[in-house]
Amino acid sequence: RSDMYAGLKYIPLIIVGLAGIIWGLPASHRLPRPVDIAAALAVLAGVVMMAMGVLLTVIPNFFR
Repeated sequence: RSDMYAGLKYIPLIIVGLAGIIWGLPASHRLPRPVDIAAALAVLAGVVMMAMGVLLTVIPNFFR
């Protein structure tokens, strides 16, 4: 029964990734030139975190 809910512990990874995307997309256009690179990197990290979170939620033992 616990295997059924094994992937639910990765849902915060999806939420944090989505938050990085939601913050970073407008911030990368709004912030001045040297700081907008950090916002763009936050979007990239958010996409990677969200993809990993979705993958590990659906298939918890993917990397084993």
